[in-house]
Amino acid sequence: MNDEAARIIAVANQKGGVGKTTTSVNLAAAIAEMGKRVLVVDLDPQGNASTGLGIDIRSLGTTVYDVLLHEAPIEDSIEPTSVKNLFVLPSNIDLAGAEIELVSVFSRESRLKRSLDTVGEDFDIAIIDCPPSLGLLTINAFVAATEVLVPIQCEYYALEGLAQLFRNVRLVKSNLNQDLDVRHIVLTMYDARTKLAEQVAADVRTHYPESVCRTVIPRSVRLSEAPSYGQPITTFDPLSRGAVAYRELAKEVI
Repeated sequence: MNDEAARIIAVANQKGGVGKTTTSVNLAAAIAEMGKRVLVVDLDPQGNASTGLGIDIRSLGTTVYDVLLHEAPIEDSIEPTSVKNLFVLPSNIDLAGAEIELVSVFSRESRLKRSLDTVGEDFDIAIIDCPPSLGLLTINAFVAATEVLVPIQCEYYALEGLAQLFRNVRLVKSNLNQDLDVRHIVLTMYDARTKLAEQVAADVRTHYPESVCRTVIPRSVRLSEAPSYGQPITTFDPLSRGAVAYRELAKEVI
């Protein structure tokens, strides 16, 4: 238990396939390994963060959908994982319609924040895995969060969506949540053998010198295999390059 509210980190990038869920799950597990109580909030209708932490999303009673749309008590939906100190607020396909259903709901942007506030003292950190779009679900994450972490794949168009993301963060900051900032940019799927990865990394560091993490996440088969076993990389293959990288990243973020 901590006496102050949890730090809430939204992991966001409107591009798909950049390692958002991989980063959310493995960063959370690495922080939990350090003895912090961590909650992963799965805001993606695909539910990959939930299944990646061993949750059977087909058999859930209540999910983040019920919390957002029906004001179900959040503590009824939080599930423990096989990792000590690590919990998940799971999601499933029910969430797919939430973007549209939220439009007509009272104080629709702050539903997640209000729910998380009720359990803020039970956790040290909450990590929100955002969907790959900038709709109402991501806005809910931005209103609830104290900071944004942006995973970027080291590929040609990496910087393109970033300016848009920063604009959206500024909009939310000026209208809905003045505490919000992009705190960390994480280079993912880094392949040291390619000239391109090196070039992209250099570009991103030039544009955002304050925010880019020192730790880069390597492209790794073990990282992509872990979710199908319902485990984070830190327990699936604790000595792999991916596990080492996420532990290093956890130290930086903490």
